[in-house]
Amino acid sequence: MPESYIDTYYRRSMADHPAYPTLSASHQVDVCVVGGGLAGLSTATECLQRGLKVALLERHRIAWGASGRNGGFVTAGYATGHAQIARRTGEAGAKALHDLSVEGVRIVRENIDRLDLARVNPTPGILRAIRYDDAAGLQAEVAEAKRKFGATLHYLSRESVQEKLKSKAYFQGLYSPDAFHFHPLNYALGLGAAVAQKGGLIFEQSPATAIARKAGGFTVTAAGGKIEAGHVVLCSGGYTDRLSPALHRAYLPIATYMLLTEPIADIARAINTPAAVADDRRAGDYYRVVDGNRILWGGCITTRTADPANLAEIMRRRIVDTYPQLRDLKVAAAWSGLMSYARHLMPQIGRTPEGLWHATGFGGHGMNTTTIAGRVVAEAIAGESDRIKLYAPFGLDWNGGPFGRIAVQATYWYLQAMDAWREKGAHKPHARP
Repeated sequence: MPESYIDTYYRRSMADHPAYPTLSASHQVDVCVVGGGLAGLSTATECLQRGLKVALLERHRIAWGASGRNGGFVTAGYATGHAQIARRTGEAGAKALHDLSVEGVRIVRENIDRLDLARVNPTPGILRAIRYDDAAGLQAEVAEAKRKFGATLHYLSRESVQEKLKSKAYFQGLYSPDAFHFHPLNYALGLGAAVAQKGGLIFEQSPATAIARKAGGFTVTAAGGKIEAGHVVLCSGGYTDRLSPALHRAYLPIATYMLLTEPIADIARAINTPAAVADDRRAGDYYRVVDGNRILWGGCITTRTADPANLAEIMRRRIVDTYPQLRDLKVAAAWSGLMSYARHLMPQIGRTPEGLWHATGFGGHGMNTTTIAGRVVAEAIAGESDRIKLYAPFGLDWNGGPFGRIAVQATYWYLQAMDAWREKGAHKPHARP
């Protein structure tokens, strides 16, 4: 029996899809992709488009991990800001990386249309709302986005935000018309079907157990068979194991939580916008209305990889704290997923000294970055371009071992405290309404 996906909103609304076989016997291909999330599926798609023969190995089911459990926000940028990127790359390098992230968004849109993917439901617009008063800061951000990147952002006054989000927690906001939100699991399942239709080999429930160098390439072994390939691409994200010690030492598995509500009568008394919503806290909330009357809500960042016993109540409380009028809401499902973070908060896209390509470390900003990762890796393998080198300044930095996790958790708590201090000041009586 094929392994089941965990209970999420996406599993409850997934499109019809095949189960793929487990690996058996030996197969000869040009490229073996390890990991069937969006990075792996995007890499397989791009390699097939270049005439390369591809096999993909997935430990569970395709998009079983964070790729099929996330908020479904597709927007340009990375998990860290432009200024931090420019410190390592210079301004020109940072601008080129931003352009790649924009290209990633465009590729997702093109894939949905080109492949006519079922039940992906792309919906335009992402609204970023802030929980403190800073109209001037947001207006400056609009101008800077236009000047640096030619990007269109719309400033929203507090009155405009309050019309859409009926919560006293929010002040002003920015609306991105070029971003969108969608059903990531159905998107991934559609990519998988397209890979198989084009002759790509997909093997589920087939964890790779060893990679051995050989003349002209590699042998990737899994229970039941092996893949002989000229190139290997590791795309295992937050579930990376010790198959590649260099990758295992270079990422931090970070959990985030999500919740789906039961249907809510007159949901517009709280959320009155088709846009997806996020606040600007470092580990803030992100959410959207699905099915017309349910809320899909995500939030929290933790190095604790096991789910807390009261996960549903933790997330329910976050909703009610923001929207007290929804105090009677009921929970339909709650779940978590592991993201792959690097210490520098940028994707780790490149090649190890042993010759293994890798695309991981997407840090909670993976819908566009997994997609562009697949393209630049495929371009490099096919000898089309060296755009992959733009990510070279963000290599496989050591994750700090157990002290790295402690440092990440301590940083999160510090940022939470700073957010709380800023918001407390914003809501004092002297704060501007």
